[in-house]
Amino acid sequence: MFARMGRLFRGFLGLFISGLEEANPEALMEAARTEFRSKMTQYNLALARMAGVAERLKGQVKGKAVRAQELERRIMANHRAGNMELAGTLARELQELKADLTTDSLELKETEEAYDANLRQAKLAQREFEDKVRRVEKQISQVKIKEAQAEAAAALSNVAFKVGDLGDTMKTVEDILEKRYEVSAGKARVARDMVDL
Repeated sequence: MFARMGRLFRGFLGLFISGLEEANPEALMEAARTEFRSKMTQYNLALARMAGVAERLKGQVKGKAVRAQELERRIMANHRAGNMELAGTLARELQELKADLTTDSLELKETEEAYDANLRQAKLAQREFEDKVRRVEKQISQVKIKEAQAEAAAALSNVAFKVGDLGDTMKTVEDILEKRYEVSAGKARVARDMVDL
């Protein structure tokens, strides 16, 4: 019994929310924008951590490369001086350092490749989202225009009037709709041009 009442309540709630969404698609769009911004912020933070790891690895590789050159010079100097035991110890240290350097270089390459791939993915997701927003905004604008036209047509068909009675009002409505259309078209163009940069 309680399960049925729960389903019934969820059904009514779903109908209520659907009605709100249909009545105000702009609010739904703003919610989608907010959610997308939140996800992009999290994604960008992950990218920043990955870039930080890459920078740390770059520093390690550079430091180990300098250390390897220094060890090579010391090995050669000790070898020339006849200090073979120290030269051998330094050679083993150099061998271990070069193995570490190879590992770090490989990790750096993989991290950089992963960072670049994730950055491309983030840019693509942002571009696709912005394209969807523009398409939906255009649809909303077109729907508003059609709704206004339908209201005007209904007013004209239901009311008998003299030619001058509502002409000025209709002209004002047309001017307002034209201005709203121009503003929406301008915003869409600016958004599109910003993406093309």
